[in-house]
Amino acid sequence: MASQKDLEFTYSTIDQIFRLSIGQTGDYSGAMYNGNFALTLEQAQQQKHRFIADSLRIGKGTKVLDMGCGWGPFLTYIKKQGALGRGVTLSSAQAAACVENGLDVEVKDCRLITPADYGTFDAITCIGGLEHFCSIEQYKAGQQDAVYADFFRNLSALLPVGGRFYMQTMVFGKNMIPLEEVSLNAPKDSPAYALALMVAQFPGSWLPYGAEQVIRNAQPHFKLISQSSGRLDYIETIGQWRKRFRAFHWKKYALYASLLPRLLTNKAFRDLIAVFRVSPNRVCFQQETMEHYRLVFEKV
Repeated sequence: MASQKDLEFTYSTIDQIFRLSIGQTGDYSGAMYNGNFALTLEQAQQQKHRFIADSLRIGKGTKVLDMGCGWGPFLTYIKKQGALGRGVTLSSAQAAACVENGLDVEVKDCRLITPADYGTFDAITCIGGLEHFCSIEQYKAGQQDAVYADFFRNLSALLPVGGRFYMQTMVFGKNMIPLEEVSLNAPKDSPAYALALMVAQFPGSWLPYGAEQVIRNAQPHFKLISQSSGRLDYIETIGQWRKRFRAFHWKKYALYASLLPRLLTNKAFRDLIAVFRVSPNRVCFQQETMEHYRLVFEKV
């Protein structure tokens, strides 16, 4: 799995830039347009939050755990509905921003949570977290299925029978190429190069091979309630993000300038900055080397 250091590199580096671009509790996961791209980004994210809350039957007094909660957008949404939300993240910057905004969030590895930590929950979400659970090294060692099976086994202890779990995750798609072809030296317009940028952006992370691998490893603890693709929605979401990251704000551009020393001295950081020139996520979705799914499970 991606370590705390890996996720600090990805998320804490862009913390202030992200919040100045997207908002203090901005959502850094695919929105839900459902084909209506006339919606604003905020409306599409709100529609996603409503879909999740309805799917998990979240209402006043519902106890909810948000695994990998980011900057707290879903926790903010359900707090307004009267739910009792708790979040965990491995990014110290995200956790600090959440606490500053009145959310109950701490730095913790969501895979290691047991009932002894917080008790059990009525509903649990993991919006994008699974993408970081398996490393390339674990994939090469043939451990990917075991990583996901262990997660779902631990997860089941946190929910009662009939309790629901929502997962939103990127997965490899129908045009995925062999790992050995992935390279930053590949042609810039190739799937191999876009996937290599993904690896640079999210060190320590390797995606599941389709929704099927996730669903298979959720058994025998969970049954699938619903499944839908968010690939086209994510392409639009990324386009909206990029407009906002580039929009001028003096403080944000001062932060961009402050990153220059790291750009000159740190190759890994240069690879991360490359994603500001071209979005590897978006390219991979367009080329269908990657897909995106919304999955609702129920404990059996």
